[in-house]
Amino acid sequence: MPSSVLNRLTHVASHTRRKPKVVVTRDLGPEIMPLLQNRTDIDMVLWTQESACSRDWLLTNAVGATALIVLADAELFDAAGPQLNVVSTMSVGYEHVDVKEAAKRNIRVGYTPDVLTDAVADIAVMLALMAGRLARETTAIVNEGRWPSYSWAPFLFCGRQLSAPNAKTTRTAGFIGFGRIAHATLARLVPFGFTDCIYFSNPSSAPNPSRDAELSRSISNPNSPNGPITIRRTDELSTIASQSDVVFVLAPGGASTQNIVSTEFLRAMKSTAVLVNASRGSLVDSDALALALREGWIWGAGLDVVAGEPHIGTDHPLVKEPRCVVLPHIGSATFETRLGMARLAVVNALAAVDGKEMEYELKI
Repeated sequence: MPSSVLNRLTHVASHTRRKPKVVVTRDLGPEIMPLLQNRTDIDMVLWTQESACSRDWLLTNAVGATALIVLADAELFDAAGPQLNVVSTMSVGYEHVDVKEAAKRNIRVGYTPDVLTDAVADIAVMLALMAGRLARETTAIVNEGRWPSYSWAPFLFCGRQLSAPNAKTTRTAGFIGFGRIAHATLARLVPFGFTDCIYFSNPSSAPNPSRDAELSRSISNPNSPNGPITIRRTDELSTIASQSDVVFVLAPGGASTQNIVSTEFLRAMKSTAVLVNASRGSLVDSDALALALREGWIWGAGLDVVAGEPHIGTDHPLVKEPRCVVLPHIGSATFETRLGMARLAVVNALAAVDGKEMEYELKI
């Protein structure tokens, strides 16, 4: 047998005997990393620094990988090679993964829904409270030492109340997107006295009145004088805008939802209403929202996400608006939630490496 052929066969044989290589782009902490470190049947490559890994490091170390945790695009797929089996992302969103390219190459994609539902719902309600009650304006007064210069007055520092002041008052929550996080957010609003819910969902999805009725039964207070909360779907964004006391933006990102909260939408909102975005910054037109706040079309806004993040400086039009609360995308940032997400990202990847069913696999 010619030596060149023998060498090639030896290389192939050694490659097939190699352990599956798992590349991890961030240290996931002492509670999660042992899930990988204790696996003697895999080779793990870890970026150990407390910063995002460099592109060069990722492309170099992806070569020969079976699993990647957590980023992927076509260039990275090419660098990894045809043995790449899975990309596992520590997020509920997957816009940062080239899903179409993954499907073309039969690469499985794992993600982490459900785990962060409660944490994001908490943030959504917190933002509604902060925006309504002028939290940013009033904390600035204290932090800047200006409180002593204010004399008490009957309506000093007054904002808008989230809860219904009495049993005769109705409160309507509007949702753009009505998935798990929206359901959890609505459940948190019921004790505040919310009586109605209107939601706009993916137009291609079929209405599900039985699900809505069951949700209403499960979250409503049976002793409420207003009865169970009313939940209804609308195909008109203008209905969400004009009838809601608080609008929660909780839909996926992408071309179909780009700037879905537009100038037209904001002009249709109540002047006493609050807008909350805890999904993707791309859903809200930042310039239109800044204008709406500046001219008083709406009362306030609470944002956990902003288009162009994290490149949001003090000169950003929304940062300049005192009635706009901007958080640095911390919706899932609790220790409990991030540990759950990290665990699930690792479990998804290892399941694919072992040829098993993943806990959460994106069906492409």
